[in-house]
Amino acid sequence: MESKDIYEIILIIRDLIDDNKSYLVQLDQKFGDGDLGVSMSQGFNGIINSYEDNEDLGRLLLSISKSFNESAPSSLGTIISFGIMGMAKYLKGKNEIDSEELYYALVKGAENIEHKAHSKEGEKTIVDSIRPALKRAEPYKSDGFKIFTRKLMEGSAEGAIATKEMVSKHGRAAYHNEKTLGHIDGGAYVGKLIFEANSNYFNK
Repeated sequence: MESKDIYEIILIIRDLIDDNKSYLVQLDQKFGDGDLGVSMSQGFNGIINSYEDNEDLGRLLLSISKSFNESAPSSLGTIISFGIMGMAKYLKGKNEIDSEELYYALVKGAENIEHKAHSKEGEKTIVDSIRPALKRAEPYKSDGFKIFTRKLMEGSAEGAIATKEMVSKHGRAAYHNEKTLGHIDGGAYVGKLIFEANSNYFNK
């Protein structure tokens, strides 16, 4: 994976987010502000509009995290930026990585989200699509991007669906407590779309 791959993946993420914008708004309207699809679309379009290539993957991702945070005015926008920043620190100085290095970068991203957002698995957030993705894909981390990203996608999809059985612990949704049972978390679904885009790119 090089910088050119990251740009192409972002384009696919943007398209998937736009294709699912109304569904994300629908998910968010139940217990949130109802602007999730709009803010995520703004975020990924913001990355594309301000994109400046950099062979250093760490520096590139740091720039992307700043663009995303500025363009996606929402708590999830900030949280995703935390994840990208965690990856950026791990990848600083690297111009090309293999699937195993991507795995460890994603782990660092997840850890940064958990640390800065004070969240953990089981609290009905994007972490609930990220951690299952990493667990599913870990045995395949050295097997190349095709199978590795496919397993990330599978794990994240299962994780997003599993948030139906969870009670929200963060944000506005937390005020609704038990009423959030039976509903997929919008943030977890965004995580699923991000992993789906990566798989689509490497398995095209």
